[in-house]
Amino acid sequence: MEKREFKNSGFKPSLLGFGCMRFPTLPDGTINEIEAEKMLDTAIANGVTYIDTAYPYHNGDSEPFVGRALNKYDRSSFYLATKLPIWELKAKEDVKRIFEDQLKRLDVDYVDFYLLHALDQEKWQKVLDFNIVDYCLDLKKEGKIRNLGFSFHDDYPVFETILNHHDWDFCQIQFNYVDTEIQAGIKGYELATSKGIPVVVMEPIKGGTLANLPSDIASIFKNHDPEKSLSSWALRWVASFSNVKVILSGMSTMGHVSDNLATFNEAKAMTQEEITLVEEVAKTMKARVKNGCTGCAYCMPCPYGVDIPRNFRIWNDYSVYQNKEATIRRYFKSMETSQRADQCQLCGACETMCPQQIQIRSDLKRVHEDLSGLQ
Repeated sequence: MEKREFKNSGFKPSLLGFGCMRFPTLPDGTINEIEAEKMLDTAIANGVTYIDTAYPYHNGDSEPFVGRALNKYDRSSFYLATKLPIWELKAKEDVKRIFEDQLKRLDVDYVDFYLLHALDQEKWQKVLDFNIVDYCLDLKKEGKIRNLGFSFHDDYPVFETILNHHDWDFCQIQFNYVDTEIQAGIKGYELATSKGIPVVVMEPIKGGTLANLPSDIASIFKNHDPEKSLSSWALRWVASFSNVKVILSGMSTMGHVSDNLATFNEAKAMTQEEITLVEEVAKTMKARVKNGCTGCAYCMPCPYGVDIPRNFRIWNDYSVYQNKEATIRRYFKSMETSQRADQCQLCGACETMCPQQIQIRSDLKRVHEDLSGLQ
């Protein structure tokens, strides 16, 4: 298992990190602890040393379970990452309360990698208002945090502001061969690299979608090497960026564990031919997008309650990935009827605000026509 060094601490965790937000579950929705522990044990036995959890994962059950599952291992044999839920903070005092609760839940005296969770512009302002960075730096001095960083979900300018605020030990961004121009993206990776800040990557397989490509797109990879999984192409592409120190995979089955271990324990640098194939796949997928909605939400709020960006995201995702069941669930079950595309009243207020100059009204009509045809 390849290991890459974090500059400030000298820590060298495994390149593959175990993400603990998608453990297998029982019918009642709780973690299948027997199977999940087997998965963790298998990963650790094969060289995985970076374990990533968070306060809200699995409705708050992930941290306590991970703490129990790792208790049998020597504390110095693994690196533990967890996150401070900024949205839970109502006062400065909540930072201390939640952090101390996390240590108890995890049954540890310190956290190797501590992140300010899912920062965006609004949460970053709360970080500043509550002076959270300085509090966490005090925890570092006490040895309760070894590396301080943040995970990020917003647009690049916000990422630049946050990254330039402090000499972070690391940052965590969403990055895969499709998502190079959204959120922090490739520009964020390059900025972090220029500042010598190590990068941890989440969603390298885009929530599993890059492991389930439409057959005609998948054939581009399979024709080159029938033995390689689709996931391995996505993971190896991310690994080709040298300042990526850990690649998180939210594994849900033992099959995911086995496939990821095979990818990382037999890792070879991507050839130029392979990189070209990935670029071809990404280009083909992006060409299938129905419209250019970036999710900026300048069109919102809709006077009639339509969730315009969400409708377009579901529509575009279906066009690219052709996942019928997931699309039906997202559009007809997970979204309120009042938010769906067919509730558009054609007022046109949204179109005057759209920086992409999308014909929103006509596209919303197409959304409902296309997705209704799936039922």
